[in-house]
Amino acid sequence: MAALTPSQIERAQLCDLLLEVGPDAPTLCAGWTTTDLAVHLVIRENQPLAGPGILLGGPFARVLESATTRTRSSQTYEQLVDRIRSGPPLWWRPIDSMVNLNEYFVHHEDVRRGGGDLTARSAAEMAGTDEALWKMLGRTGGLMSRGFRGFGLDLVRQDNGTIHARHGEPTATLSGPPGEIVLYLMGRKLAAHVELGGSPEATEALRQAPFGV
Repeated sequence: MAALTPSQIERAQLCDLLLEVGPDAPTLCAGWTTTDLAVHLVIRENQPLAGPGILLGGPFARVLESATTRTRSSQTYEQLVDRIRSGPPLWWRPIDSMVNLNEYFVHHEDVRRGGGDLTARSAAEMAGTDEALWKMLGRTGGLMSRGFRGFGLDLVRQDNGTIHARHGEPTATLSGPPGEIVLYLMGRKLAAHVELGGSPEATEALRQAPFGV
């Protein structure tokens, strides 16, 4: 049997945690409970006509709102979690690791830290996921940091390496384990264990920059 990918591991662990904490637990997604998060994940993967509303808004938002109401009312919390656990539809599977690692890692942490305990997972627990996230940051760090403009940005992995996410001067640095850097760039600034550095001007701009969807 093939070993699970980091994306599959994050999905499975998130599902276990969703069942453990129940349908009304808080998350790091402002205003969202675990039920809201589960509904979001089911729609994102299984309702292609509604999915664009997550990012694009506008007329797509009405389709998303309708799908959200329908999905929430037609399935129990446990059924939603089972649907997530079953994996992506066939057309997603060839790109699962590419498009779902970030999604499931971040939402796993949204639930883990949503109750106020911001403790990060240990390096041993994160080893495989951190390696995969670091490679992803090498490809998408510029896109993920698009809200930070007018300065350079280096992503610094404290144990190994630097990614030049944005070119420019002066430069800010965002340092930490790969998963924590991802959380910061996905808008979970207060929950992420990172260090900001570089020129004072660039560092303050990084602190204020809008990140996340």
